[in-house]
Amino acid sequence: MEDEIVLRQRIKKMMVENLMLQISAEEIKDDQPLFGPGSLGLDSVDALQLVVGLDKTFGLKIPTPDAARDILKNVNTIAAAVKNRPAPATAP
Repeated sequence: MEDEIVLRQRIKKMMVENLMLQISAEEIKDDQPLFGPGSLGLDSVDALQLVVGLDKTFGLKIPTPDAARDILKNVNTIAAAVKNRPAPATAP
């Protein structure tokens, strides 16, 4: 499994690229909220793009809006979900 720091850096880089953020990946704090007051300022469209990007980049499936609320709080919660995702099914 890849190093936690490297994983968080990859998540931030993917966010900056996929969401076309006007800040660098280095400016995003690991525990900075992504939505709401004092946050990175993401909206519902960004959330959808983030879900798609996490699936494409890391194979992380986010099945429900409730799961998305829990996972998409900050970079740390996303990294934990990526790290704990189920292994992909292999063909027999």
